[in-house]
Amino acid sequence: MVREEWRNLGEVQFTDKLKALMVPLGKWHKDKFGDMDKKILQFEEEIRKIDELAGNGVYDDTTEARRKAIILRSKHAKDMDKNTRYFHNLASARRRNNRIDALMINGRLIRNQARIKIAIRDFYKDLYHQERSPVVGFRDGLVKRIDEEKSIELERLPTSEEIREAVWDCESSKAPGSDGTT
Repeated sequence: MVREEWRNLGEVQFTDKLKALMVPLGKWHKDKFGDMDKKILQFEEEIRKIDELAGNGVYDDTTEARRKAIILRSKHAKDMDKNTRYFHNLASARRRNNRIDALMINGRLIRNQARIKIAIRDFYKDLYHQERSPVVGFRDGLVKRIDEEKSIELERLPTSEEIREAVWDCESSKAPGSDGTT
């Protein structure tokens, strides 16, 4: 069901796809499990009725087997509900803890979520922007400081023997840096 819904959404952003899945998943959960609190109350009511029958002297092996089965189903429903609530509460707490309610920008406290998002995006754009640097080759600057022989040696391609030697010098999961240290 999830795979089919996901495909039907096409080229929608990942977060929008997750939001769109909430509706069909909620319907599936309700169809599959129903209202757990209501089910638990129904089980408890049925157990109470059987206990009343037993108190009135109407109790046989079938009734006892029915009571045990209902108690087991009730326990299973309660455990399932506890697990669901636990993980839901855990996710909600994580969401609350990770939320940025206010942010100090240029000495001003900002609480508007849209402005906070824009400020965070701009901060990282500025932090990771690529600066234009002049393209300098060996012949443009460094060659004047070294002789022609060394210049040619620096620009030549490595031999297959040099490549093999460098690769075999590496440990299984490491590569040596320019100083030989991994």
